[in-house]
Amino acid sequence: MQTFLVLFFAILSEVIATTALKFTQGFTKLVPSLIVVIGYGASFYLLSLALKTMPIGVAYAIWSGVGLVLTVIAGMLIWREPLDWARVVGIFLILLGIVFINVISKAPTH
Repeated sequence: MQTFLVLFFAILSEVIATTALKFTQGFTKLVPSLIVVIGYGASFYLLSLALKTMPIGVAYAIWSGVGLVLTVIAGMLIWREPLDWARVVGIFLILLGIVFINVISKAPTH
């Protein structure tokens, strides 16, 4: 359970950093740029901690998939980016893949 909590914060840090990336205006704005650097640093550090007890494929699938979904939601809420059918289907397939890996896979979790 602790591993998933660490992974959750790795995902949250990555989403914050990715969201701040758009605010940097090509790294010309100091505060958003610092948020990006600190956020990605924290995200990779926390991901590395999760990898101590979690298979890399599973951890990365969850990290990237959930991060993608949350980033799409942030784009919709902050920049009013549209959500078309292709995005919905793609997000669904990514989430289905994460569930499939975690439920069906026989790979050890430690």
